[in-house]
Amino acid sequence: MDKLTQIEAFVDVVEKGSLARAALGQNITPVMLGRRIDALEKRLGVKLMHRSTRHLTLTEQGTVYLDHCRKLLADLGYAEQLVSEGRHKATGHLIVSTPAAFGRKHVAPHAPQFVKANPAVQISFNLTDRVVDLVREGYDLGIRIGGNIDPNFVAVKLASNRRVVCATPAYFERHGIPRTLEDLAQHNCLAFNLQGGQQRGWYFQQNGKPVTIKVAGNLDCNDGELLHRWACEDLGLAWRSSWEIQAQLISGELITVLDEYALPQYDIVAVYPQQRHLPAKTRFFIDTLKAIYAQPDYWLKAV
Repeated sequence: MDKLTQIEAFVDVVEKGSLARAALGQNITPVMLGRRIDALEKRLGVKLMHRSTRHLTLTEQGTVYLDHCRKLLADLGYAEQLVSEGRHKATGHLIVSTPAAFGRKHVAPHAPQFVKANPAVQISFNLTDRVVDLVREGYDLGIRIGGNIDPNFVAVKLASNRRVVCATPAYFERHGIPRTLEDLAQHNCLAFNLQGGQQRGWYFQQNGKPVTIKVAGNLDCNDGELLHRWACEDLGLAWRSSWEIQAQLISGELITVLDEYALPQYDIVAVYPQQRHLPAKTRFFIDTLKAIYAQPDYWLKAV
């Protein structure tokens, strides 16, 4: 018999004034309810009440214990109410990790309106191109673009996206157009680097299998917006997401190449640790982003 059941039995008997009335309300026998009180007194090693067929009188220890039990049950009820409301009403502190450029343009700008609609929510952002450990670093939600997702996490697609190689017409006029993945070795590739200058490879699909191509060039950095700018300045090839360069592709400022090798899916996803009940603050924010990204021409208007 658990402690909570014993405490609830004790409080209910006192408030109802008799074992019989309390037992009737709980749909059990007075004998069973009496055993719960007996077990509680035995565990505590004190007499909480004097019982007779007609009267119930608390002892001094019983009176003190009753006050604490009532507060405990009230606090427990309040805690359960908060948790239950959290499934239906967005409350609390939402901590989000997102890639720097994408978060700056397409996640953080929507936070003020979300907070306005959900005033009981506070949002904190970490804009970084580093893949953070959501659990260890205490994040509720991560926005990711492509890449593998840990099986212990849930990934929800927010929008479609492709990763493409692009440059300006002026660059291609001077240096030619790469026709195969091997041709990338002959081009100035504007690469994303990790801490210490180590460059990431570019990911493609060749003969139905994923491949990683190591590229090289005279400029690299750890900021996607800067790589985008360099590409628009005729400085080399860049490997960018379609969401980022859509306007330049339509205007002709940038041209894509090697499209037949592009990964078919490099989608924008929301990632969170698997859990039985996803808090409303997280669920509502994901739904908000999905609805915004699904708007016609959003990716052009948001540039």
